[in-house]
Amino acid sequence: MDDALTHVELTAINHIGIRVKELARSVEFYRRLGFEQLWYSDQHRVAGLRNPAGIDLNLIVNGDDASAGKNILVDVTPRYPGYTHVSFRVAAIDETVGLLAQNGIAVTEGPVNLGGEIAVFVRDPDGNVIELAEIIGAPADPAGAVTS
Repeated sequence: MDDALTHVELTAINHIGIRVKELARSVEFYRRLGFEQLWYSDQHRVAGLRNPAGIDLNLIVNGDDASAGKNILVDVTPRYPGYTHVSFRVAAIDETVGLLAQNGIAVTEGPVNLGGEIAVFVRDPDGNVIELAEIIGAPADPAGAVTS
């Protein structure tokens, strides 16, 4: 093993996996965010979607509703570890909010200034949280970070 290699080199995000209950309903929602379905695997119950920017989603069709429609990572206590949301960059938050309204997608929070970005949050039909963010300045460096 090469002693110079001290970490796994990650080069990009391959896709984002999102658990859903109903494929058609979810594909329609994500279509309104610019995604198109490219493939479906019956064996794995997974659909692959992609948007014009090359962002890939895998919709995993095996969700149940044992939590009465609530997202157990965001909406209930205790707080369990896990991914709470995905964040996509947008060019202009005001235009995005208008397009969301035109497409019948409710903003559940925001616009909010998160320091370096203005963001809104929406939910997909299964309650999965999606952040849409316009970058408005250089993101703040983490506390104690050394920059060159």
